[in-house]
Amino acid sequence: MKFDRDSKVYTIIFTFVSSFLFLIILSGLNILTAQQVKKNQQLFTIRAVLNAMGISYTNDEEAIKIFNSQVRSEEKDSYRIFSANVNGEKVYAILFTGSGLWGNISGVLAVNNDVSRIVGIDFISQNETPGLGGRIEEDWFKSQFRNELIINDKVIVSTTKVSDSKDDGQVDAITGATLTSKSIEKIIAVYVPIIKELVGVK
Repeated sequence: MKFDRDSKVYTIIFTFVSSFLFLIILSGLNILTAQQVKKNQQLFTIRAVLNAMGISYTNDEEAIKIFNSQVRSEEKDSYRIFSANVNGEKVYAILFTGSGLWGNISGVLAVNNDVSRIVGIDFISQNETPGLGGRIEEDWFKSQFRNELIINDKVIVSTTKVSDSKDDGQVDAITGATLTSKSIEKIIAVYVPIIKELVGVK
């Protein structure tokens, strides 16, 4: 049977067959890469936990080895909480997810033993504007939180901060990205009380 290539029937059949073949190819690729994608996601999480806790490593292999040997991980009330001894002190960390300007921001928040100071923060994924809100991943922004005092269960991300003090419970916002900066403030305010409850700090 011969089809007229200009007919609607030919167009419909050709479109269906082409779509079906592409679907099979994409499904196959998804199956082939699923394991690697999962491993990459686990690696992103491991690096974020170590970065937030202030545990240094030189490469991915070392990061995995250090994480497996030094960091304890457990599920509590549907939250994943991590703990480790860093420089002789107990540090806790939690995976977080919160709303940013354009989508969810996920990462790790680490605090000291009595949840009075932030040990560090790192990000796993975000959809903020490149060059603006996306700058939350830059070291200068994240380093501001290290050892910052937690006041009333939060740290203010301020557009007017002028002091470099680690005892005022404030860090600098990103210029031109106030909404994203405030999203980080809100995420911290949500997760600090959760960490306190999970680790038994009042």
